[in-house]
Order: sequence, then structure tokens, then C-alpha cells
Amino acid sequence: MKVEDRIYSMWEKSGAFRADNTTDKEPFTISMPPPNATGQLHLGHAVMLALEDIFIRFARMRGKEALWVPGTDHAAIATENVVIKKLKDEGIRDPREELGREKLVDAIKEFVSGSQDTIRSQIRKMGSSCDWSREAYTMDAPRHRLVNEVFCKMFADDLIYRGHRIVNWDPKLQTNVSDDEVEWEDRTDPFYTFRYGPFEIGTVRPETKFGDKYVVMHPDDKRYKKYKHGDTFECEWINGPITATIIKDESVDPEMGTGVMTITPWHSGVDFEIAERHGLDKEQVIDFEGKLLPIAGEFEGMRIEDARANIVEKLDSKGLLVKIDEKYTHTVALNSRGGGVIEPQIKLQWFIDVNRQVVQWKDRKISLKEVMQDAVRSGDINIIPERFEKTYFHWIDNLRDWCISRQIWWGHRIPVWYKGAEEFSGVQPPDGDDWVQDPDTLDTWFSSALWTWSTLVDPKLTEDYSLTLKEIIEKSPDIQKFHPTQVMETGYDILFFWVARMILMTTYATGEIPFKTVYLHGMIRARDGQKMSKSKPETMIDPLDIIPQYGADALRMAMIVGQSPGNDQKLYEEKIAGYRNFINKLWNASRFVLMQCEDAGVDPHSIAGSKQQAASSLSLADRALLSALQDLITDVTNGLADYRLSEVGERLYSFTWDYFCDWYLELSKGEANTNVLLYGLRTIVALLHPYCPFVTEELWGHIKPEGADMLLQQAWPVADASLKNHSDKELQIVIDVITAIRSLRSDQEIEPAKKITVIIHSEHADLLSAQQEHIIRMARLETLTVSSATQKHENVASVFLSNAEVHLSLEGLIDVEKEVARLSKEKEKLEGFIRGIAAKLDNEKFVQNAKEEVVEKEREKLAVSQQKLIKVEERLKALK
Repeated sequence: MKVEDRIYSMWEKSGAFRADNTTDKEPFTISMPPPNATGQLHLGHAVMLALEDIFIRFARMRGKEALWVPGTDHAAIATENVVIKKLKDEGIRDPREELGREKLVDAIKEFVSGSQDTIRSQIRKMGSSCDWSREAYTMDAPRHRLVNEVFCKMFADDLIYRGHRIVNWDPKLQTNVSDDEVEWEDRTDPFYTFRYGPFEIGTVRPETKFGDKYVVMHPDDKRYKKYKHGDTFECEWINGPITATIIKDESVDPEMGTGVMTITPWHSGVDFEIAERHGLDKEQVIDFEGKLLPIAGEFEGMRIEDARANIVEKLDSKGLLVKIDEKYTHTVALNSRGGGVIEPQIKLQWFIDVNRQVVQWKDRKISLKEVMQDAVRSGDINIIPERFEKTYFHWIDNLRDWCISRQIWWGHRIPVWYKGAEEFSGVQPPDGDDWVQDPDTLDTWFSSALWTWSTLVDPKLTEDYSLTLKEIIEKSPDIQKFHPTQVMETGYDILFFWVARMILMTTYATGEIPFKTVYLHGMIRARDGQKMSKSKPETMIDPLDIIPQYGADALRMAMIVGQSPGNDQKLYEEKIAGYRNFINKLWNASRFVLMQCEDAGVDPHSIAGSKQQAASSLSLADRALLSALQDLITDVTNGLADYRLSEVGERLYSFTWDYFCDWYLELSKGEANTNVLLYGLRTIVALLHPYCPFVTEELWGHIKPEGADMLLQQAWPVADASLKNHSDKELQIVIDVITAIRSLRSDQEIEPAKKITVIIHSEHADLLSAQQEHIIRMARLETLTVSSATQKHENVASVFLSNAEVHLSLEGLIDVEKEVARLSKEKEKLEGFIRGIAAKLDNEKFVQNAKEEVVEKEREKLAVSQQKLIKVEERLKALK
């Protein structure tokens, strides 16, 4: 941890994170999805930070003007909830009532300013190379000015309006929430069927039915053809007789229940739309606290959950209860921000009209919805993975007007003032007395939807109220240099919440797209695939606990390798520990290289490179490494350019561990070439730097050429075609032979220390003979015979490669007769075991009735036993 802190401090003090808007370099910009200012770093943040840091470090090393803008979000509802709960814990029973708006907002500001340092520190712990000089906050003064500017511009363009609409009201938090902040939960509740005049209607919510006076049916439903639209009839209902009206509407599903329903326009979005189409009355039954209103008669003032049973009892006493289905499964809407049950209500709210065709886009005027469709459909914005385009269009094609007002105090207050019948919208308050500002605040997503460009505006320009929004944008050097941004990397779960809204607001405000590529990462899950949850501590992995134990580099690798865009992945401690072992392997390899330099009396800093050496002075392993490194550079560069981060991570891991450490370093023992060793290590360290920035920077300090900058500022390796040759393919033949000998030793259960005799026949006999010393040492051989001519051998175990025969002499190693007897007995036992499991799995009753995990375990046993049997049969064949 101390080493990582020291390295990060060195990076930050160097100014290398700061981008320059005056250079001619190609820009590469990422806007960091702002974590909650009051939040703690969790795995969702950690994977986002790791991915984006890889993008930005790669771009920086390739010579681009790389800018990664950090920041935090005021997180309106979440933050207000946290502070109100804290104040209640401190003894303030009702903070809103006792403190009032101004004091409560001040308390929230104070809390946020104290907690922002925490999230900043945690972002640094991940190694994030962002430009802290450009840090932004969704509620700071520059962003507040821009939020007001955009609101007023949309208001002037008639894209923002105020009206009575059905909204998702949360009685618990006393605010409405947007459609995409609603979560749906399956629940089992009683479903009641009641007689309503000549009809039967069904509901799980009888408490909403006091005002129901319309019966709706499909106009083509033949069962009800005798009833005409507008017909009325008298019927007994909850609080006495009522006059009901027949409504014919095509939205009714004739297959659903009896095909007839009554509607509650005030408390249902579907019913509200039916009422709007037919000009029907709308009566409120439940108040904003979740209690019944006077229309409920004797039940007035009761909470809906308390009144339900009493209402059903009253309807039953009137003979109107037909039946109850006690186990009816349905979905219930919840507020994702606090878990409160949503109660649809009609309220006066502010909305953005997504269908009004007044937006200038590509030389024509179209609606916001059409702009959002075109930006992706035209290819201006690419979504990775591509399959999420279908999800995006499904949401946009069904987009409704966006309700942007919230009934909370923490957030950007609606910039509209009232005085009597007068209404004023402005970036600044109106002149004169007696003006009252709208009490609502803007949806959090309104301000964060401006994030990619509002963070690039020159803050000083926002202090000059003589400038228009257009002038502020045009005069801001960072916007001109760094916008549109290159990549928006975020979780697929906020594709609708945030990504789509950034497209909506940025295209409208600036006339250009916010980003060129959207990279969506999946959710990180526990080992068993469960969603990590605070309610299940055993599923949680806290990055702040992991980093001190395993290091940020190991955590980064564990989250990235195996993580393909848009797919969830499992993360567990053993996986992270595995990548810590990889970091240790790299460290030990570097120590070996430095020891070779020391033994040779060479200062590693004095070596500029290995390319000057003639090929004739290099060993096969040296030439092979130099050639293989060129392929590695090409693969890693192309992979990162195409955002194939997991694939690149796997390639680097495999090359470093297997090829460089396990093979090249072993082959170099006794004939170490310090130039090639350093060139290879430097190249690997540079290519790994975006993934493992801390350990690579530390190692770079020990191996860098004299006068070289920090690794963070080094140029990205470029493949050198002159170093490409066939040596890597030749070395692979040697590696395959050594691997085959080791496999034979293992299969024959010959202890590792025992020296053995091997005969090789190969068309590459000259090559293998030249490498004979390496083969004998690394395969632990007593004798090795290599020839190009093949011949038959007795009492050997053999492997036949595509270009070589490898024969291990068993003479004196094992008693063949005893070994055959032992293996035959083992074969018989395995065959019996396999027959038993196969019979069990062939039994349909067992497969159908047993738990899935039990059946899977039996299948695993069968597969393992079958593999063992194959191995036993192969050994028997070799011995007979």
C-alpha cells in the first residue's frame, strides 16, 4: 500500500495526468461516470475505473492528448435520504419540518463536502490516472449555471412544459421517480373477484375502487356486444348505489379475466390514458401519504394496507364478493432508490417533450426521440457489445415524455418563479419583489445528462452572465479540443438511466454527439452467480479490503480478464489471489534479469536496447523471443484499439507466465544475453502497464534506459518487422518435445528427480540436437538420443507429435508385469463405477426428482471417471 501511494503521488506531482488543450495531438477523452459524492468505492466503481484507466493509459502512451475527467454526483434522492437518516439518528425527529429548506440543504452541503475526500482517495487507490485539475461536481457553480441555461433554452423552445400527468409517486420518500428508476418485484397476494352490476371485475387492490364508475371493454368483444359505448346502469357498490358508464376501448385484452374492467384513472397509468382518450373524470382516492381520502367514507384516513381487509369484508357483506384467489402472482412497482412501493398519482409536474419536432439536427427539425434514434442508427455512436443496440432502440422507440421534477430539496431547483398569474423562467432570479421560486428540484439525471460537455466548459466563462450558452460552449478551449469524447464506459444497467439521456441532452445543447463509443461492462457477481448484496455479507467483496491484502494491480487483472463487454462475471478471492501470484511471478522474473545483469557486470540503465546485435550472436531462444515479442506487440495494440480488453489480458498473462518466465528465462540460464533479457522485460512491462500500473512503474524504475521518463509517459512499443523470423516456431518444436517428455514422466508416475532415458525421431533432428543441452537439463534426462530415422522400440512409453516421436524407456523404471496387473484391476473397478453412475443418470425418475445440483454432481463424477479410464487404457496399451 505504501509503495502504491508513493507511486501515485509521484505520477500526480509530475503533471502527467494533465491534458493540454493547446497541442496538435489527437485528443482522446473519457468522462468518468461520477460516483455519488457520499458513496463508498464498490466493485461497480472499481471495474469502471480499471477499464477506463486501461483506455486512457494506452491512449497516452500512444502519443494522444489523453484526458480523463473525474468528478462526483450530488445523487439527489440518495444523498438527501442519507443525511435525513443521519439527522434523525442525532435526535431531530423531522428534519424537514424542524430545520426548514435552507438549513437542511446547508446540512447536506456540509455532509457532502466532508465525504467527497473519501471517494477521491478511493479513486486514487485504484491507480486512476485522471486529470484532477479538471475535477467536476454535478452541483458546483459552473454546472449549476449550465443546468439552468439548458432548462431555460428547452423552456423557450417549448420542449419543457408543466402539466398534470400520472407519475410514479413514492409515499415513503415523498417524491416521484422516473419510469426507469422503478424496479418490479414479483409478489403473491389475494386476487378478488367482485360483482359490479351485470359484470364481474377482478383486482388485487380493492382500496382503489371507491371512485370506479366506468366499465371498460373491447369494442369487438362479442360477449358484450349488447352494451353500447356511453350506456349507463345503476349498481350497488362499496358505499352505496352508483351510476356506471360503459366505455369501449381497444386497449382492453378480451382474454384477460372476464374481458371487463373498471378503471381508476388517478392511480393507474393505463387507466389514466383511457380516461384521457375519452375525456373521463378522474378522482383521487389515496392521498400522497398513502391514506384514503373522504371519497372512501368510513375508511377515510386509514392506510391502504390496513383498510384492504375491511373493504373486502364490507363488499362480502353486500353479497358482491364472488371469489378469492389466495395465491395470485403479480408484479409490484418499487422505487429503486429506497424500496418504497410506488403509488401512481396525478400531479402537476415538469416534463420534457420528446416528440415535439423543434430540434435542429443534421439540417432538419426533428424530435428529441428521433435524434436519439438517429445518433445510434446512423453509426455516429457505436455500442459495445452491439446486441445492446436492440435494447436501446426498444427503450427509445417506446419513450414517453420525461418527468424531470422531484419533490425533494437537495438538487438543482427548477429555475422558474411565480408572482400571482405571472411566470418567469431564467438563468438568474427575476428583478423585483414577491417572486416565489418553484419548490421542486430537477431529476438527478438532468444534470448528469450534461456531463460530457459541461465538465469541459471553462468555469470562468460561467461567471459571465452576459454570455449565452452558445457563446460559453464556443469560447471554452477544452470543449473545442476534447469534445465529443471518445468512449463512455459504464454498466449496462444504466444504458437507459444515463447513456440515452446524455445523447438526448448533448445533441440538443451542443448540436453534436456526446461520445463516439459506448462500452458497457457487466455486473460483477459472487462465486455462485448471485448478485453481491449488503444484505448477504458473504457475497460481498469490498475493494478497499482487497487492495491492502492483494494490491490494486491484482484486483484490476481479476476484474478485467474474463470480463467480456455486457456480460456478468463472477469474482472471488481465490481469483484475485491468482493474479497476485502473477504479479509476484513478474516481480521474480525481473529480479532474475537484474541478477543476470549484476553477474555480467552490466548496469541495466546503460543498455539502450538489443536491436543492434547481429542475429548470429543470438541464441535460438533469444531470436525466438525477439520474434514472438513483435507478434505480442501487434496483438496487444490491435486488441486494445478494438476494446478487447479481456482477450488482451489473457494474452499478456499467458505470454509473461508461460513463454517468458517458464520457457525463455529457463532456456537463458547459462547463456543469458542481458540485452535481450532487458528488451524483453521492458517490452512486457510497458505492454502490461495499462493493466498493472503500480508494479510495472516500480519495475521500470529498475530497468529503464538512462534518462527515460516514468513508464506512464513512455511511448507505446511498436513492432519491428526486422526482428520477425521463424525462430519462434523452431523454439516451439523444442518446447513441445520437452512438454511431451514431462507428460510421459507424469503419466508413468516417475518421480521428478529420477533421471530418464529418451529417444527422439524427428525431421527436425538437427534443430533438436543443437538444443540437446537444454532438453536434457529441462526434462531431467540421463541420456538423449536424437535421429531423423524412425524405428520400433520395446518397453517404452511414447508420444507422437506432428513433427516428432518421443519415446521414454521404461527399462529399470517399473516392473511391467506388476504394473499391468495393477492397472487392469483399476480399469475393472472404474468400468463398474461408470456403469453404476450411467444407470442412475439413465433413470428418468432420478433426473426429474433429484435436485439439479445432485444430478450435476453425478454428471461430473461420470466425466472424471471416464477421463481416468482413458488414461488407464492408454498406459496399459503402452505397456503391453
